Amino acid sequence: MRSMAGEYLELTKPRVVALLVFCAVIGMFLAVPGIPPWRALVFGTAGIWLASASAAAFNHLIDQRIDKLMARTAHRPLATGHLSPQQVLTFALTLGVISMLVLVLLVNPLTAVLTFAGLIGYAVIYTAYLKRATPQNIVIGGLAGAIPPVLGWTAVTGELHPFALQLCLIIFVWTPPHFWALAIFRRDDYARAQVPMLPVTHGVVYTRWHVLFYTILLVLVTLLPTLTGYSGYIYLGGAVVLGAGFLYYAARLLNPPDEFFAMKVFNYSIVYLMALFAFLLVDHYLFDPALQSGLVFERSL
Repeated sequence: MRSMAGEYLELTKPRVVALLVFCAVIGMFLAVPGIPPWRALVFGTAGIWLASASAAAFNHLIDQRIDKLMARTAHRPLATGHLSPQQVLTFALTLGVISMLVLVLLVNPLTAVLTFAGLIGYAVIYTAYLKRATPQNIVIGGLAGAIPPVLGWTAVTGELHPFALQLCLIIFVWTPPHFWALAIFRRDDYARAQVPMLPVTHGVVYTRWHVLFYTILLVLVTLLPTLTGYSGYIYLGGAVVLGAGFLYYAARLLNPPDEFFAMKVFNYSIVYLMALFAFLLVDHYLFDPALQSGLVFERSL
């Protein structure tokens, strides 16, 4: 039995938000040659975390009907009745307002605007509409979940940069094979809740092939940082090895040894993304990319 604090913490999807914030923080470190300014690092991280937590709480609120029907989500506070919709709405709004105040007043307006767009994209456009409207929901709605590195970058620099958009593209392409692997394993849940996930509308075999196609595309996209001169061979080596692992899992998923293999693909995809961004960070401080000299030049003007 969770405490009341535990119920509210559950609303924030702490493991999902931790991955998003991790990617945002990596974006902060990649944006500068040295250590990011402490103000941007601390308040930017706090604001992005609060906004992500707010979006997660809105997701609980909007999905409360289908959460009761799915084994994966039946334990959530609204599904169990441990929290009321009014409590969740108040909590989500409070986190959202505080996040915007932190970002506007203590970071910069651009980061606040982009963070708000990401919040609306996930909580409203994806959760309230796309999730129920099309089996391509996770593809179209994936941009909201791909934006954290851009937010981290703008929190430090106050401006967009092509490299930050490359990081966003990597997560955008990573999202479909990551989530469809879970959807394959949980397809009965989604069918019961009448959510048109790809394995429900087009079948498991069709979805498995899409996981493989998107994984191939992902491996190609992860080469961009090196091909465009923003990262070096340390990152490239890591990306190739990690990509080979993902390709193995995606190809094996076409003829899996058991029903649980889809979850192995899902779990590997999480490790893959964290390790990929870790390689970016290590490479950033050991390799002298064109990005660093560009930033130094810009700041000398």
